Amino acid sequence: MSKFIIQVNGPAYGTSSSINALCFTQAALAAGHQVICVFFYQDGVYNSTDLNLPAAAENNVISDWKQLAQAHQVPLVNCVSAALRRGIISEQDAHENGLSHWNVGKSFIMGGLGELITGIESADRLISF
Repeated sequence: MSKFIIQVNGPAYGTSSSINALCFTQAALAAGHQVICVFFYQDGVYNSTDLNLPAAAENNVISDWKQLAQAHQVPLVNCVSAALRRGIISEQDAHENGLSHWNVGKSFIMGGLGELITGIESADRLISF
């Protein structure tokens, strides 16, 4: 079986990047493959906000990512630089910068490109969406 790193570059809504990445990740796990982590980069960091409220008839992609992470113990890693530039703030970053609010869900962790590179070294494939 293969080991994958999934990189999500598109937001939860407005493009098909996130839903395509989610479907691929679910299929890979169902087929017995290992997903080392899902790395959210560029506008992909918008997948981590707890302040996204899709319409009732829409699929809640962010909730689906959280459920996948919990069910399969797959780390969801936000690129911290990309996130901070876009106003996607973790609780720790808020405290460190004197901010009273944050919007990153607890299912997501902040990391850097170093974590992506380290993951790539142990993966068989990097799949980008």
